[in-house]
Amino acid sequence: MRFWDTSGVVPLLLTQETTREVEALLDGDPAMVAWWGTPVECASAAARLRREGLLSVHDESVVLESIDRLQAGWLEILPSNEVRVEARRILRVHPLRAGDALQLAAALVWAGSRRDGDIVTLDERFALAARLEGLGVVP
Repeated sequence: MRFWDTSGVVPLLLTQETTREVEALLDGDPAMVAWWGTPVECASAAARLRREGLLSVHDESVVLESIDRLQAGWLEILPSNEVRVEARRILRVHPLRAGDALQLAAALVWAGSRRDGDIVTLDERFALAARLEGLGVVP
């Protein structure tokens, strides 16, 4: 079971250079964990691509349906005071934005004090922060 950052989920929804790589990770371990806000961030990515003319309205709808299917199968880390407190700490020690700090905080809450777990991310800044916090990072 791995925690999936939004940057790792998006290539499962939209064909990108990294799609095969993240699909292989999912095939090897289909149990996903994600932050509560991941579906919103994925929908934001699809909407941005539609606005830029890179995705049709129909294709955006297909992506939104795919998000719903993925979400139905993953373990979701919900908003909590523990996640909020951890995110505030993270913002003081890592150069992350609020959304990334919340995702990393959710991953740390999931991993527990032993920091036993891997994060799937394609975001280098997020990956560095996760490594510094003691988590494994793939790919």
